[in-house]
Amino acid sequence: MLTSLKGKSVIVTGGSKGIGRGIATVFARQGAKVTIAARNEDDLKKAAAEIEGDVRYEVCDVSDWSSVKGMVDSTAAAQGGLHVMCANAGAFPQTKIVDMDPGEWDQVMATNLRSAFLSVKAAIPHFEKAGKGRVVLTSSITGPITGFPGWSHYGASKAGQLGFLKTAAMELARYNTTINAVMPGNIYTEGLQDLGEDYLATMAASIPLKRLGAVEDIGNAALFFASDEAGYITGQQIVVDGGQIIPESLEAIAEI
Repeated sequence: MLTSLKGKSVIVTGGSKGIGRGIATVFARQGAKVTIAARNEDDLKKAAAEIEGDVRYEVCDVSDWSSVKGMVDSTAAAQGGLHVMCANAGAFPQTKIVDMDPGEWDQVMATNLRSAFLSVKAAIPHFEKAGKGRVVLTSSITGPITGFPGWSHYGASKAGQLGFLKTAAMELARYNTTINAVMPGNIYTEGLQDLGEDYLATMAASIPLKRLGAVEDIGNAALFFASDEAGYITGQQIVVDGGQIIPESLEAIAEI
C-alpha cells in the first residue's frame, strides 16, 4: 500500500477532460486537494462538480507564463502549498506535414511542450518551500516510440518532453523533487466516443490485453510516481499501453 496522499496539494493541467480528468479523479479519491486547470471554464466547472473529493479549478492558458505562474501561486495559497504537479495538458490535432500551417505546429508545441516547462518552473519555489516535490509529465508512446500520420507535431512535442525530463531531473534534485513521465497508449477518452464500436474494436485488437486503457490507468501510474515509495525514482518514464508496442505485427497478436 502506498503512503497516503491525503491532504496533499496537487495540480493537474488539462484536468477538465480525458486523461487529465482521470488523473484528478484518482488523486481526489486518495484524499488529495486537487486543482484542475484548463482554458474552458464551463468544462472545468462541470468536471470539478462531478469528481468526488476536494476539487477546485483555475482557468489557465498553459502556454502563457503569467497565466501559469498565477494559477500555481493561487493554488498554493488556497491549498496550503504545492506537493505534486501533474503537467498533463495536451493538444493533438491531426494534420499531415504537407497540409500543416506552421502556426499549428507552434500551437501544439506551446500547449504540449512549453506548458510542461512553464508548469515545472512555476512549481519550483513552492517545492523549495515544502522541502520536497513531485512532477509527473503525461507524455505518449506516439513520438518517443511510435508514429502516426498527421501527428508529427504531437509526436515531436511528446518526445521533447522526455528530453526535457532528463535535465530537469538533475536540476530539480536540489529541491528534493523528482520528475517522471507516464507514456499512455490507446486510452478511451471522450475524443473516441464518436468513432464507432467497429473502430474501437479494431484499436483494441492490436493490443495484447485486447482492450483500450482507462483514464484511471494513467492516474494510477501518476499516483505511484507521486508517492513516497517512488522517492528514489527520477528522470524515468513508464509505458502504460496494455502491451501495445510489443508485437512485431498483427500476425503476432493473432497467435495469442
